[in-house]
Amino acid sequence: SSLLSSIVSVIAVLVIVPFISFFLLKDNRRILQGLLQTIPNKYFEMSYYVLKKVTLRLGLYVRAWIFDATFVGVMIGFGFYFIGVPNALPLGVIAGLGHLIPYFGPIIGGIPAIIVSIVQYGDFSQVPLILFVVLITYTFDNGFVQPYVFGKSTDMHPIAIILLIISGGILFGLFGMLLAIPVATVIKTFSKEIYFAKKNYKIARV
Repeated sequence: SSLLSSIVSVIAVLVIVPFISFFLLKDNRRILQGLLQTIPNKYFEMSYYVLKKVTLRLGLYVRAWIFDATFVGVMIGFGFYFIGVPNALPLGVIAGLGHLIPYFGPIIGGIPAIIVSIVQYGDFSQVPLILFVVLITYTFDNGFVQPYVFGKSTDMHPIAIILLIISGGILFGLFGMLLAIPVATVIKTFSKEIYFAKKNYKIARV
């Protein structure tokens, strides 16, 4: 039952995350307008300001996510090229796209390269080098690039980013790791901007 639950969770992430991300990007203006319509008029100015700031911060987070995936794809593509894996650059593109699905990037990036190398050479001689390239790339990315890039986009310290991911995984598993940073970003931005709005908008203090 635990194995079945894990498989269902993985499939849910693979299906739900791209689906939700697509509609959030496609209909973000309509979603924002729908939220604002539910807010009383005297809080409209403050609410619009806060929601705009939260949306901006989440947009920066998505851009950082895409940048990080591009970095991983380029690193793995050139790594495969230098160790002699056929079709290295297309495999790098696959790895970069796979990295957009959180925490499945190494699997999506490594397995196609292993299959191609076995078909090309007829043995497992390239497998250790492929695993080494993937390991080095993700060690550098998870240890330095990802915390720094996400820290800049969310206005949080890289150590806080790492601790958030670890805490989310401990408390809520895979979904906790996936949602830890965006949820923390929303809460932090919302709290900060509410405080700023209360100080700067008289209507907010009514």
